Amino acid sequence: MIELDLISETPSRPRRPEWLRVKLPIGEDYRRVRHLVDEYKLHTICQSGNCPNMGECWGAGTATFMILGNVCTRSCSFCAVKTGRPNEYDTDEPRRVAEAIRLMKVKHAVITSVNRDELADRGAEIWYQTVAAVKSECPDTTIETLIPDVKANWTALERMISAGQEVVSHNMETVERLYRLVRPQAKYQRSLEQIKRTRDYGKRTKSGIMLGLGEEREEVLKSMDDLLAHGCDVLTLGQYLQPTKMHLEVASFVHPDQFAEYKEIGLTRGFRYVESGPMVRSSYHAERHLA
Repeated sequence: MIELDLISETPSRPRRPEWLRVKLPIGEDYRRVRHLVDEYKLHTICQSGNCPNMGECWGAGTATFMILGNVCTRSCSFCAVKTGRPNEYDTDEPRRVAEAIRLMKVKHAVITSVNRDELADRGAEIWYQTVAAVKSECPDTTIETLIPDVKANWTALERMISAGQEVVSHNMETVERLYRLVRPQAKYQRSLEQIKRTRDYGKRTKSGIMLGLGEEREEVLKSMDDLLAHGCDVLTLGQYLQPTKMHLEVASFVHPDQFAEYKEIGLTRGFRYVESGPMVRSSYHAERHLA
């Protein structure tokens, strides 16, 4: 098996544990997905976010599509997506995403986007058109949308989530104490309110938290309780990995046994589904909780 070390070791970083290894992206299915993504000039969070599961997911014929470009207006200290002033969005993108999903024969599609804070509607119209196009082109495909913070523009939120997707995800990313460090342009309570409003709209809700940023165990449990109190159905927990030297360093590597414990705690507390493990990301095995 060909393996890829995810983090290079330096004296200032914790030693990389043995369980943080993934297969290199190889194989015919991987190359086919790569060809479709390139041919239709699409962006994926798999590439832009340096996702360690890209080889596994693309090899299985799935990918998480990123709409509204690949430049984000936010500057989160954990994220590998480029930050800056985005170009004009592509009005033909919804059609191309739907066509690619049809050709890939995707059964459960995950769609996400960069933050577009400079747009009055936060990109909601393109969101709506993309989901609607996929539903029209692939009526048997279920859809999960991983949406950004709309900065309390609740009209934009309703437009984003009203095109027929089955699951709406919005990641908390970290515990409340670390928000200024990890998500300086976001607010913990505002993200919780966004999840609550999504649940009130009748959608299945989902959120994710990264571990290894310096959070304490009790803070993780409090975040679980906060999410449940605001109507979150599905929770993902994964290990934070530093994408470049310009991003936050890893404070700790959480052992797989701790992830397993958090999964049991989450289920006991009331989440309908919990995906928890070092390599788990927001869209990893996203289709499982629909069963």
